[in-house]
Amino acid sequence: MANQQPTSDHKRIALITGANQGVGFQLAKELVAKGVTVLVGSRDFERGQAAAQTIGQGAIPIQLDVTDQASVEAAAERIHTEFGRLDLLVNNAAISKVTRNEVGFNDSMSVYGVSTISLDQVRAIWETNVFGVLAVYQAMLPLLRLSSAARIVNVGSGAGSLTYNSNPTYAYRKMYSPGYAGSKTGLEIITLSMMIEHEGDDIKVNLVSPEFTSTALNDYQGTSTLEDGSREVVRVALLGPDGPHGTYTRWPTETIPW
Repeated sequence: MANQQPTSDHKRIALITGANQGVGFQLAKELVAKGVTVLVGSRDFERGQAAAQTIGQGAIPIQLDVTDQASVEAAAERIHTEFGRLDLLVNNAAISKVTRNEVGFNDSMSVYGVSTISLDQVRAIWETNVFGVLAVYQAMLPLLRLSSAARIVNVGSGAGSLTYNSNPTYAYRKMYSPGYAGSKTGLEIITLSMMIEHEGDDIKVNLVSPEFTSTALNDYQGTSTLEDGSREVVRVALLGPDGPHGTYTRWPTETIPW
């Protein structure tokens, strides 16, 4: 298999979902540069393979569609067979709308507002951003338990903060709906549940918001570069075993209210 080393040579093994582009790709690149073996999760294996080849030695493509239980289970089985454990899980895969070119970012609320979004659209977004995270977590947890220093990093968004959005002065308040922003609130529920469940063991859980990064998620309308926008995700993913548990942060180590 391309870029694969014997299991014993892997000092730290990470799985990143949605790592073939955007923040996931940037994180994969930076983790590999720090000596981490990164499984580049991608719904489309060929895209993941291309991303891994671009990153180079230490990046290994793995087919993983977070909305397909069979795909999730197959990925977990492959990791168990080929690597024997998982040290870091980064739930990064997310979508902001059902069809990439369905509507422009600036006009998205005309389709995705609370009075206009269809139930099918809500379900599709939540399948990836919320239920997909839960599915991957449950499948990978036995592998994380085999690590001596396991960490889970969920990539959220301040756009999902109920505290932020209940404030009339919040700049992005008008973008809140049951779609993308609401799904990030749902991710907060999933993440807080994980944090509580792992308070008594050695698995650390963190929730992180990247900056408003220019990616396909927002039709490249973001104001931060991939490098700058991914800084907090990278920082938290690289925390050692003594690093904090139960944090919800954005750069630079700023706490986000739930």
